[in-house]
Amino acid sequence: MNYNQTLEYLFNSLPMYHRIGQAAYKADITNTVSLMQHLGHPEQRFRSIHVAGTNGKGSVSHFLASILMQAGYKVGLYTSPHLVDFRERIRINGTMIPREEVTRFVENHKTFMESLQLSFFEMTVGLAFDYFASQQVDIAVIEVGMGGRLDSTNVITPLLSVITNIGFDHTQFLGDTLPKIAAEKAGIIKPRVPVVIGQSHPETRPVFEQKAAEMQSPIYFADDHYRIVEQPRPPVLDSSNLLFSVQGPVPYRSIFSSPLSGSYQLFNLATLFQVLQLLPSVGFLVTEDNIARGIAQVVTDTGLHGRWEKLDSRPLTICETAHNADGIDAMLHKLSTLPYKRLHLIYGCVNDKDYMKILRMLPHDCTTYYYTQPSVPRGLPVATLAEAASGCNMAGQAFATVGEAIRAARAVADPEGDLVLVTGSIFLVADAVEYYSKAKKD
Repeated sequence: MNYNQTLEYLFNSLPMYHRIGQAAYKADITNTVSLMQHLGHPEQRFRSIHVAGTNGKGSVSHFLASILMQAGYKVGLYTSPHLVDFRERIRINGTMIPREEVTRFVENHKTFMESLQLSFFEMTVGLAFDYFASQQVDIAVIEVGMGGRLDSTNVITPLLSVITNIGFDHTQFLGDTLPKIAAEKAGIIKPRVPVVIGQSHPETRPVFEQKAAEMQSPIYFADDHYRIVEQPRPPVLDSSNLLFSVQGPVPYRSIFSSPLSGSYQLFNLATLFQVLQLLPSVGFLVTEDNIARGIAQVVTDTGLHGRWEKLDSRPLTICETAHNADGIDAMLHKLSTLPYKRLHLIYGCVNDKDYMKILRMLPHDCTTYYYTQPSVPRGLPVATLAEAASGCNMAGQAFATVGEAIRAARAVADPEGDLVLVTGSIFLVADAVEYYSKAKKD
């Protein structure tokens, strides 16, 4: 098989959650354990940090990888899903896994994968761990796919476990209350491995404390120790980097600059700095300069996309992966700080989200709506979404693709003061990023 044939096999032959949803989800890690045995236990041949959470786990994972890279370490990074290129999921020092490595792995293990009826995600975890082990990374930052306890990544025993926050998402799999969801995320806590909890909550804190006590794991609630203070600056529409200082037990002299400028990053950064405080205790040293450079260069170092990312100017066009209620709430806070004239909001989601709740949250004042759908089988049909929005007195135009919606919004937006925002499903943002990537090539 060549690389394109390999991708076609992966996407079409293996159950893929982001395409078909619940049918691809497996509520156990038996297959992954068998795969690790088949591969010679690569998960035991590299050191790791495990990152879970409802929101923010991707940003924290990328920040950590970038900082460790700046400190001179060889750093693996496993994240999901990808936006444009499958290989985005697996990187070493920011470089995507080579195509020939993907093809080699699939050719060598295709028979075994089929015998176990592995899912796409299980295979991808195996590929990532095998690659990191063979390349002898110093450390790998591993982002949980969904939940924690039963996630395929949960075969590792990391140096540190991180849980950014708990919110309502994937409730059909993880539970319909915050304590139930927290219990699933707490499944990544390993015996005597320190765990960082990013945001504490009265309903979830006891869950984490009990699990940590059972595992004899030191537990650190980041918001008990760290506060990130945004530095004041005049509000501008073309929002530049987030400037911030750090208040906590470790004194930092710097004013840091982050290209990820959404206000919710303040919580992610508090989580990050709590993790950074613990790194020396597990054998990794980073300087304040490494931290500053790693944060400032996180996008270029790790290829991160979709977090308040600028796609175009005149009018300013932004994409933001706010795919659940907590994400939308944080995005709305960011919008409240921007002096736009009119907001052109392009929204689409997948069919297992509580889109009615999200629609009611979206801004009404000075907003024109453009409804569309992500190009995956799970995408909520735009006709369904538009009809629901109309019932909420949020009528807007419907478009079959995000590209059509972007063109329509930009055609009428004031280039000097309007804001075009693409948000909702990460897969919709992926479509937007790919649309602009192709436009630049043309």
